[in-house]
Amino acid sequence: MPKPVHPDRRPAVVTGASSGIGATTALTLAAAGYPVALGARRVEKLTELVEQIKADGGEAVAHPLDVTDQASVDAFAKAVTDDLGDIEVLVSNAGHVSPGIIHEVSTERFASEIDLNLLGAHRLVRAFVPGMLERQRGDVLFVSSDVAVRARPFMSSYAAGKWGLEGMAHAMQMELEGSGIRISIVRPGPTWSEMGTDWEDAAAADVLTGWIKFGLARHSHFLKPQALADAIANVVSQPRGIHLNLVEVNPEAPLEKK
Repeated sequence: MPKPVHPDRRPAVVTGASSGIGATTALTLAAAGYPVALGARRVEKLTELVEQIKADGGEAVAHPLDVTDQASVDAFAKAVTDDLGDIEVLVSNAGHVSPGIIHEVSTERFASEIDLNLLGAHRLVRAFVPGMLERQRGDVLFVSSDVAVRARPFMSSYAAGKWGLEGMAHAMQMELEGSGIRISIVRPGPTWSEMGTDWEDAAAADVLTGWIKFGLARHSHFLKPQALADAIANVVSQPRGIHLNLVEVNPEAPLEKK
């Protein structure tokens, strides 16, 4: 049976929680008092995070999650609700980017990336939003990317997926207005994470060269995942009556020498 929810108890789900922004967000929310449910395919990484959170006095559980698999999403939603009670906060963060020129990438690969970055978020919405509607309370936060407004070349389907994700989120904001559910977007600029670390050096160099060519890498500074985790925690912790619907976070440029 689901645990009864205290008015101040807000169980939170974080997907893509095995590394980077997701892992840091899980740690940050747990430190702020949220019971957190971690989901990702790399369960061994999640187990380490759960142990760290518990050692620091927080409450956390972890279950395997593949957002491209409906059965996995359904099983995850049931498991975390059984563990923590009704889910109050959903941070949809799972995503992946691979380098590639659009006309050279196979349609099958393009579709699989859209499935992960866009349809996966929709599967999570289907799993958790109906319960939030019944309770007239909830936060759904999508981790997007600045490619949604400033497309970057040589990243295959990533820009298309994030444009679609933000379109879905903005439509949901309108559809759910007055329901007690806040739909929000946090849009990171360039950020250090594991994303891109599996690319070949030549492919990574081509991507960065393209960014510079089109003015999309104005300086060398990148964000650390903590900056995004702090933004996410700030958005979902706002009291009722306040809706931070879109927050874009970018690295500050280095100081120019006088």
